Amino acid sequence: MVKRFAAAVAMALTASFSGVVTAHAEPAVAARIDHAERVSDRQTKLFVHSAAMDRVVQVQVLHPEWGGPRPTLYLLDGVSAGEESEFRESTWTQRTDIEEFFADKNTNVVLPVGGTGSYYTDWKNPDPVLGVNKWETFLTEELPPLIDARFSGNGVNAVAGLSMGATAAMSLITRNPDLYQGVAAMSGCYDTSRDSSRDTVRGTVAYKGGNPDNMWGPLDDRTWEEHDSYLLAERLRGKDVFLSTGNGLLGPGDLEADQEALSVGSPLEIGTYVCTITYDRRLQQLGIPAEVVYRPWGTHSWSYWQEDIKAAWPTLENALGLS
Repeated sequence: MVKRFAAAVAMALTASFSGVVTAHAEPAVAARIDHAERVSDRQTKLFVHSAAMDRVVQVQVLHPEWGGPRPTLYLLDGVSAGEESEFRESTWTQRTDIEEFFADKNTNVVLPVGGTGSYYTDWKNPDPVLGVNKWETFLTEELPPLIDARFSGNGVNAVAGLSMGATAAMSLITRNPDLYQGVAAMSGCYDTSRDSSRDTVRGTVAYKGGNPDNMWGPLDDRTWEEHDSYLLAERLRGKDVFLSTGNGLLGPGDLEADQEALSVGSPLEIGTYVCTITYDRRLQQLGIPAEVVYRPWGTHSWSYWQEDIKAAWPTLENALGLS
């Protein structure tokens, strides 16, 4: 199944589209903080009851020790979304050094835990395996006022993510341009209505046991276009944008990877390489500037994303008003 999933993602080619679809999320009802756990002076685990999903969702918050107004970066996970720790923490904090990297940054970093295979979007229907997913409502309407109130947020936000989270981050900013000032997307695909890319997204959902029709409907449903950040790319005008990808060639970060990881990670990154080139060209056609990093090597793995988020920081720092 893993190899079939990898092959599907490697097919993620892109093409030109026309038209822009505008969509609006349903109004959220009140969410609330259920409880909080202090991990350290610079990290808090916040457990938020989402009214939209009718469950408690954990979010890790990295924050400065000091008080005072500060912006917020929402940092999204890949397809596993914390599954490796049985959803006790984000894979970002499990697999990278972001806690150390952000320790001296005057920003909140919000890391949702959970949402495996969800694309951090609002699903049309509950799923027998993946449950109720109303992640866009949670991330854009329910969570920001709670974060700002508890962690001195100043209302300036950016969003970033890798792989599944990269696709989601680009969708979130193009669907909610008034909320986010910038985006960093690492090793993702950004057109969700072309056949091959749509098949990749559906394959990702199926890989985690979900029914793709429960997310954005069947293949001919217009909801796929409504979440297509290629079609909505004009909404990135005036935003700070960072994209990065490897090309599937083995590099320094692959020295300790096993054969199975390489057999999956290489074709996955070849797919995101093609997707990134296409989106880069789309932005150039629109005259929208972006910082785009094409690594000379690299598979679909955390060793590279740990460095990519650091490379993205100057772009995000500017978006957050910290530069």
